Amino acid sequence: MRLYAVCLGLVCTTTGCATLTRGFGAVPDPETGKYETPKQETVYRVPAEEAMMMVRRILEEQRYDVMEKEGGLELFTSAHEPGMNQVGLRTMERYYIKGERVGPRQTMVRVFRLRYNEMEQEVEFGMRDFGRHAMEKHVAENTHPFDTNKAVKSAPDLHGERLMDLNGPCKDAPGLEGFQLARGNRDLGIERTLLERLEMVPSLELVGGNTSVPARSVLLEGWAEPTETAQSPEAECGAPVDGLAPMLTQGQTLLLADPLGTRELPSAALRMLCEASSKGLPVTLALSLPSTEQPLLDTYLASAGSSQDAQELLSGSSFWRRVHQDGRSSRAMLWLVEQARRLRASGKAVSLVAFDAEKAAGNEREALMAKSLLEAREQNADAFMLVLAGGTHVRTASVDWDADFEPMGVRLAKSLRSVKALDVGFARGTQFSCRYNVWEDVECNTFAISPTAQARQASTVAPGVQLFPEPLKEGFHGRLYVGELNASPPALQAGTAVSAASRSAR
Repeated sequence: MRLYAVCLGLVCTTTGCATLTRGFGAVPDPETGKYETPKQETVYRVPAEEAMMMVRRILEEQRYDVMEKEGGLELFTSAHEPGMNQVGLRTMERYYIKGERVGPRQTMVRVFRLRYNEMEQEVEFGMRDFGRHAMEKHVAENTHPFDTNKAVKSAPDLHGERLMDLNGPCKDAPGLEGFQLARGNRDLGIERTLLERLEMVPSLELVGGNTSVPARSVLLEGWAEPTETAQSPEAECGAPVDGLAPMLTQGQTLLLADPLGTRELPSAALRMLCEASSKGLPVTLALSLPSTEQPLLDTYLASAGSSQDAQELLSGSSFWRRVHQDGRSSRAMLWLVEQARRLRASGKAVSLVAFDAEKAAGNEREALMAKSLLEAREQNADAFMLVLAGGTHVRTASVDWDADFEPMGVRLAKSLRSVKALDVGFARGTQFSCRYNVWEDVECNTFAISPTAQARQASTVAPGVQLFPEPLKEGFHGRLYVGELNASPPALQAGTAVSAASRSAR
């Protein structure tokens, strides 16, 4: 019984079995400053096959050979010796990875670093005949302690003599033949890398594409059908955004990094528009929708906002009905368009601008987007302009991975007198986005999203805007904290004719 417990290291908790001051991968908690290990398991919102393939790649990049047990939810790596030690005092390390399906797109992955020590092997089996011990030592000097293909060691210079009694106690785990005792820790460093690879990745914005999603019988939940006597419903403004007031000035252009496909950013954008318009400022809402959508948006903005009006907006559009929908055509984004219409219907000076380029890419796309916004600014020079776009687009400093690439925000900052850019701070949550999966295929779905260390919103940080003393190297002048993110799926999806865009549904 003793050997089975220690062999695979499965009795180890997240703090590990070894006598260490902290577990592998423990990091300083940003709120306490103390080294801590996670107290909850991480559930990745991807199929188990994708999570296991990603952890395999991470280990292979570190020059480990990775072996897989039948079923694919258990992996073993080759072993290596940290440093060089005398035979009989050597320590070998390897990884054991255990995956667990929680749901069709929910997976837990535990990574154990196992350590084997030759001295513990001697303690386990006691003293042996001196001559036999000398022979085993000679064999060990000529072979690696692990043989991943069979449970027998051989020494070529012993004239065919073979050592036949080193079968390991864990026959189902390849390559554990050399030593019987193992000590293990959860390697939280590897698990952190897995989290970054799966959840700290940029969203894809799919330009162009085919149209096939029907928009017949569109029902907009939460839309009150206007009558001859009833007034248009009011915008769902909510409370003002803390810390925004210093930027609410005439002619201000505020660029807001949008993770896309969440409820929180459209909601914050509406609160900003409401606060600006309450101060008597004309406002312009600029969304990363193709500029070809502008006539449809203008028609809808001037309409009564009935379900029929919404149906005409969506059915006449090639953007909202794309086969592959990214976060720009989410329910929350359609909800924001409707809220802008309601603000306008209440007498506020509200305009809506679609500024994205439909098929361009790279610098051409950045230039066309900036051109559309500059033209909109010329038409409303005194307006408070709020621009929602991906983080790379809105940064006002050049990128460090391509010297020739000039983001839209850089172009605007060169041409306009007052441009500010806000990054977004948040807690781990979900978003609907398109990403490359581990097999390099584009997949559009609900994914988990984790913040970087810089964008992480601590429990002590309240929602709202915090300005920096100096802009960051990316050109962000401050950060908007929005809390936990929640995914907003596409307004129209294949197989359904219903667009749910109410506060509860988005």
